[in-house]
Amino acid sequence: MTLYLAQFLTGLANAAALFLAASGLSVIFGVTRIVNFAHGAFVMLGAYVAYTLTTRFEGAFGFWAGILLAALGVALVGALVEILLLRRIYRSPQLFQLLATFGVTLMVEDIVVLVWGPQDLLGPRAPGLAGAVQIFGQKIPSYDLFLIAFGPLVLVGLWLLMRRTHFGTLVRAATEDREMVAALGVDEKWLFTAVFALGIFLAALGGALQIPKTAVFHQMDLQIIVSVFVVVVIGGLGSIGGAFLAAVIVSELEAFGILAFPGISIVLMFLVMAVVLVLRPYGLFGRPIPAARASAGMAGRPWRPLSPPLRIAALALLVLAAVMPLFLGPYGLSIGAEMAIAVIFAVSLQFLMSTGGLESFGHAAYFGLGAYGAALAVEWLSAPMEAALLLGPLAALLGAILFGWFAVRLSGVYFAMLTLAFAQIVWSVAFQWVAVTGGDNGILGVWPAEWASGPAAFYWLTLALAAICVAILRHLTFAPFGFGLRALRDSPERAEAVGIGRERMQHAAFAIAGAFAGLGGSLFAFLKGSVFPDVLAIPQSVDGLVMVLLGGVGTVSGSVVGAIGYTAAEIGLMSRTDLSRLALGGLIVVLVLAFPRGIVGSLKRVAEGRGTIVGRLPARSGRAAADADEPS
Repeated sequence: MTLYLAQFLTGLANAAALFLAASGLSVIFGVTRIVNFAHGAFVMLGAYVAYTLTTRFEGAFGFWAGILLAALGVALVGALVEILLLRRIYRSPQLFQLLATFGVTLMVEDIVVLVWGPQDLLGPRAPGLAGAVQIFGQKIPSYDLFLIAFGPLVLVGLWLLMRRTHFGTLVRAATEDREMVAALGVDEKWLFTAVFALGIFLAALGGALQIPKTAVFHQMDLQIIVSVFVVVVIGGLGSIGGAFLAAVIVSELEAFGILAFPGISIVLMFLVMAVVLVLRPYGLFGRPIPAARASAGMAGRPWRPLSPPLRIAALALLVLAAVMPLFLGPYGLSIGAEMAIAVIFAVSLQFLMSTGGLESFGHAAYFGLGAYGAALAVEWLSAPMEAALLLGPLAALLGAILFGWFAVRLSGVYFAMLTLAFAQIVWSVAFQWVAVTGGDNGILGVWPAEWASGPAAFYWLTLALAAICVAILRHLTFAPFGFGLRALRDSPERAEAVGIGRERMQHAAFAIAGAFAGLGGSLFAFLKGSVFPDVLAIPQSVDGLVMVLLGGVGTVSGSVVGAIGYTAAEIGLMSRTDLSRLALGGLIVVLVLAFPRGIVGSLKRVAEGRGTIVGRLPARSGRAAADADEPS
């Protein structure tokens, strides 16, 4: 019994730091509607800065002053990021803001390694709280008891700030109706900056308070951001009280899961998130979120198939790619095959997002299911590569049908977070089901058939399949099925009123996208000769989002450009510099600022703008004016 009490108190202590980070993200999202992927990076930065300050200052005053100064300093950095970066892209689609904050995350990861080194750092003990208190025969660290008391105090402080101050009134008003607040004369820009700084202060404080308990390391940002997302979604986006309750639930699940369910301890919080979203689509205390910018850049003027000159250009590029084995060696062909696989993965996600209007944060689940399906077919069934390339996508299709049935009942960021939950569940199973998947040792010996074992042959195989996938998904986009999906995306109520079934259509799109992603994963398994759980991890899903967003969400084939460009940049930077994430993150931020709708999407918008201007010139003939209004 005393052991369970100790675990319970440990869970409450962990919940305090998790609540600080989650409340910051909840406050930011409630006002700005930004899904701040860099929130974990600011938590990590707060821990590193606090480590430096607390080790240099002596005594109790120095320690606590270092904690506070670290949080304030990182909050200032956050305010600068908001002013210099996010303020410029508030009118961009919401996913491009996610892309920009992902770029910031990559940059911070390399900056902390550059400044503090790659080794783990152990912070000093909190003065006066270094010992333990005996409770029912169990020694409970004094610092844990401090955190247990500190969490509710922060909750009360935030409640008073939001309910008893003018600033809190403005924040709550902006959460309900930002346009009305702006119409009343409130400076929206500086309100957003203040809210963002407050959220980052809470995140950095949560990170700083962790240094007496855990080591500081340069990958803790991805670890914490996953837990923070789970907490915020379970509690309800924008609800501080919900974040507190959810932080306690998640932390207690982690504390007791190790004792009660050691085999599935990693997956528990994602299962809870999935169940909560299925039963309460907006979280425990959340509300429906108006679709402000989630679909911006996807709607607007209808698309049209490629014009004859563009078709000729696309065919010429395909022929050029096909003759690359005459000029490239084995390494170059391996990179080319990886680019083709990235194209398959990206166009499947592009179809789901652009045509279906469904923003998935967990598309890696189906890429990974395809990879594991093909690998297990080879290992267990001794299946040839040809059969494995069918069984892998089939496994992904079945997973997409199952998960999609639940996911399409939600929309917006809640849909995105449920897809993330399902992806993390699959990753957890692959990581912990060692008897089947090999765990982190993976599955080895997944080699192509003899006829495709050469670098050139395998390159041609992946190139041909990539071209076929692009052609099929483009055809679906301009088929009646695609028009129905876009009608649901642009005007759900009107589309359903004319008899288009939303859940049925979107479920079919989800399954199709999952199957194509599974084909990419199957090819990836044969390219690498092995499969590991990281093909299912969050970075894989983020890579797909980056490819799609760099190309442009409002285009059909922009993901082809995004996939090739991002893969080339990632491989090129990794081979040329030890600070590849800093360079890649900076490149992503620059591209977001230069092309706020993606590369192809922004160029297309410029072309449309010129066509509109020309169409309005009085000297144009009637036929030219009609051409200017043709869908593009």
